[in-house]
Amino acid sequence: MLKHTEIKELIKLPLAEGETRNVTVKGWVRTKRGNKHVAFIALNDGTCVQSLQVVAALQGEENPDGFGEELMKKISTGACLCVEGDLVKSMGKGQSVEIQARRIELYGEADPETYPLQKKGHTLEFLRGIAHLRPRTNTFGCILRLRHAMAFALHQFYHDRGFVYLHTPIITASDCEGAGEMFQVTTLDLENPPKTPDGSIDFGKDFFGKSAKLTVSGQLEGELGAMALSKIYTFGPTFRAENSNTPRHLAEFWMNEPEMAFYEIDDNMDLAEDFLKHLTAYALENCMDDLQFLNDMYDKSLVDRLEHVQKMSFERITYTTAIDVLKSANAKFDYPVEWGVDLQSEHERYLVEHHYKKPVIITDYPKEIKSFYMKQNADGKTVRGMDVLFPQIGEIIGGSQREEDLGKLLARIHELGMPEQAYWWYLDTRRFGTAPHSGFGLGFERLLLFITGMTNIRDVIPFPRYPQNAEF
Repeated sequence: MLKHTEIKELIKLPLAEGETRNVTVKGWVRTKRGNKHVAFIALNDGTCVQSLQVVAALQGEENPDGFGEELMKKISTGACLCVEGDLVKSMGKGQSVEIQARRIELYGEADPETYPLQKKGHTLEFLRGIAHLRPRTNTFGCILRLRHAMAFALHQFYHDRGFVYLHTPIITASDCEGAGEMFQVTTLDLENPPKTPDGSIDFGKDFFGKSAKLTVSGQLEGELGAMALSKIYTFGPTFRAENSNTPRHLAEFWMNEPEMAFYEIDDNMDLAEDFLKHLTAYALENCMDDLQFLNDMYDKSLVDRLEHVQKMSFERITYTTAIDVLKSANAKFDYPVEWGVDLQSEHERYLVEHHYKKPVIITDYPKEIKSFYMKQNADGKTVRGMDVLFPQIGEIIGGSQREEDLGKLLARIHELGMPEQAYWWYLDTRRFGTAPHSGFGLGFERLLLFITGMTNIRDVIPFPRYPQNAEF
């Protein structure tokens, strides 16, 4: 098979006037146009948003050696080609170089009557129904390259700071958040499951000998790692059986969760701010072509917003201050604001987009609306939780200093009616060498909504999972 050069490399080659280079390129046809003398084929291989123009002289009386009609009929949008020819400076608008084809090999046809991606524009909703093909569009090529870039930048950030990448389990018997919205994992016969004397399902006969679920978070296991390795992070899929058919929720999504021994709440906030600035800076420095396409097509303020976040210091306020700002705001909210309520997206976005006009970190939430593991403040009413709020998104990071005091942690578990025995291993970290520690969780798809300017979370993951949908 002929060795080829990727399009992202070809479009950067500096060619002098009249200079040619013999190249081979492979990719999928985006469009084909022309006349009876020449065909212009836009070829894209997914390495960048730009397509490369292939100029193919057609066979005729004046050019008996041109490409024949039979081959040209088979070259349509979606077809896959290998093209060998001369790379030259382009005389046309929109591209710096083009290929004058000498040889074209058709790898695979795409019937124009049934291939769903044609030159006309398609709605994002339509493309969700063909998620197996939507990566071939400019929009999803950009989104998926940015997803890769953000995953790389994430690992780079932690590696450069001495963190250990810890692989936490996907199958678990504990519920980190205490919400109970978990997917069951079982090998039992669903038609005739074994029963206990009281008539309930006997999970003792299941594969793990107990009820097992898909994880909602790797945090608790992450804390175990931090209590030995000082600084760890997790990055992997998590699951919530939450029947939320909204543009902000997925049943399967990726989470990044660092956990750090000897970090208190201020250290935690510093890390979160540095992390988000690193990711936005990486996107701006390395992915501008993709960002500019999304900026021009979907969100005219995308690049400006990324630059703004990257440069600004985040505002840090307490929950009580946030409530005071919202109550005195000259704005009408769908959800009323009183001390003790869980802030809604509309509240979070008001604080970020209208009042402070910058990212905001809120701390010291009422303990009743936060998880059992958050460190309690001396006032007995609030905990050292922290949420990072971003424009367009609302909460993008949630975290806290963790409660290291065994007595206080046990009291909170009992107060919430949680089964103490199910967390014996977690409690052991408070029995044996406890230490101050902190961490946070970043929903990777929430981050990608911000980075790409998309408004529906189903458009920033290759194959979205949500209620009534597990296609592909």
